[in-house]
Amino acid sequence: MPGSLRVFVLFTLAYFLSYFFRSANAVIAPDLTRELGLDAATLGLMTSLFYLAFAAVQLPLGGALDRWGPRWVTPGLMLVGAAGSWVFAASHTVTGLMLGRLLLGVGMAGILMGAYKAFSRWFPAGRFATVAGWLVGFGSAGALASGTPLAWLAEVLGWRNVFLWGGWVIFAVALAIALGVRNTPQGDRLEPGPRAGGLLAVLSSPVFWSMAGMNLFVVGAFLGIQTLWAGPYLYQVHGFDPITVGNLLFVLSFGALVGFLSTGWIADRVGVPPTILALGAGFVTLVGVLAWGAGGLGPAALGVLLFALGYTGTVGVILLAYARLVFPIELTGRATTAVNLFGIGGTFLVQWGMGAVIQRFPRTDGAYPPEAFSAAFGTAAVLGALALAAFALGRRAGRKEEA
Repeated sequence: MPGSLRVFVLFTLAYFLSYFFRSANAVIAPDLTRELGLDAATLGLMTSLFYLAFAAVQLPLGGALDRWGPRWVTPGLMLVGAAGSWVFAASHTVTGLMLGRLLLGVGMAGILMGAYKAFSRWFPAGRFATVAGWLVGFGSAGALASGTPLAWLAEVLGWRNVFLWGGWVIFAVALAIALGVRNTPQGDRLEPGPRAGGLLAVLSSPVFWSMAGMNLFVVGAFLGIQTLWAGPYLYQVHGFDPITVGNLLFVLSFGALVGFLSTGWIADRVGVPPTILALGAGFVTLVGVLAWGAGGLGPAALGVLLFALGYTGTVGVILLAYARLVFPIELTGRATTAVNLFGIGGTFLVQWGMGAVIQRFPRTDGAYPPEAFSAAFGTAAVLGALALAAFALGRRAGRKEEA
């Protein structure tokens, strides 16, 4: 197998696992709530700790990737994720579940950014958005697996056994990356970025902050909905059974998969900033529809809406490709992880914040009213629209830096 293809395949397998574990709680939320008596705020906090840990690792991760490369950094972190999966499987307290989610977040933190660092060495810049989109597209099949297949596995094996065996799968893929991936092609060598000043150069860029805002409020909202709140929304507002919910979450994730596979290719041809603006505007509009206009929809119409939501939510991978274009190659690790920090940190804040908003409404027979989800999703739509406007205003600075 050619080296570039081997790099792509192994990191795609790893990203499959990252997406599976970050999304799993959307399906097993009823099991967790029933077994441990969790309310919406606690469920949101516990689930979002994955993203808090993920975000906390991003800045030191960027320097580590630029200095030592993804071959050792990524699998080393994945071993922590394997331990987190085992802790989560064995836990019978909220504290244990929180610890498991934290360790899973640390373990998955180096996969996507490690892949992007490797791709910056193995693939030309003109193909970066396409290959990056393919990675996330094929890897996001992990979100598909965390829909209907996970619902079925949880019923047959129990959710604890799913996480028990999942830890061993993480371990195996980490070992495969360590043994099968080179940091650079044969004859090339990794040139470490500057030890000091590199991160400052990234953070002093005006276009960085326009990307950071988009990642915080738009990508954060997408992942917050996809990986947790879409499930309770479908259960409690529409009253669907677990298999129907799993099917609709599958459709949401399938829309994202199609978006990841196609939007990078589109961006490489029509331009990265216009693609970001088009996807961002579509996503914000659809979240608004979900908040205020979808309460009476049946499964088929909701499926169309969720597919489109998933497709437009893939704007995050194009934002990371934009960071690759704006900043020099020796700062790729620091630039992409700094941008990603706001997307993952935004997911923590948005996911937890949605739970806090929903929690303010009284429950009836264990379910929150539609108004609770309208308030949570509506707030996300408004914040996303403001971030999109800020990005549009920051495009002039981006053009100057690219020039």
